[in-house]
Amino acid sequence: MSQQCVDPIVGKILAGWRYDISGLAAEMRGDYEQHLAACERCRGRQRVHRIIDVGLIALASVSAGVFLLAFGVIRHFGPRHAFWLEIAALTGFALSALIWLVVAVATPVPVTVMDAAKQGARRVHDRLPEEIRQRLPEELRIKITGT
Repeated sequence: MSQQCVDPIVGKILAGWRYDISGLAAEMRGDYEQHLAACERCRGRQRVHRIIDVGLIALASVSAGVFLLAFGVIRHFGPRHAFWLEIAALTGFALSALIWLVVAVATPVPVTVMDAAKQGARRVHDRLPEEIRQRLPEELRIKITGT
């Protein structure tokens, strides 16, 4: 059974933005964050969008790697018509890199990955013994803990 959005107007606004509120100013983001916290439907859709975005980045990265590997194999073995095969491999790499760049710029993947990294660093920081935490430079502690 499909869940209903708790506030359809806010839900439609978020859907229009692909559930990306990372570009909003902090004072404007509060209501949308509250909505995402309260609305299971919108939170689930946001999760699906982020999974798709990260999947596209991963797929483009793997594709670029495979094309570079193909280029290296062609250079190493030097088959007949190697020039055209090398051109095809480099074109595939360039297209994969372009797709990676477009996805990285058009989606909030970098912000999402950075937030996940910060949360992981915060968890590690919180588990460290107090004497080790005190040895960390102040600016690093501020970046990790946010305070």
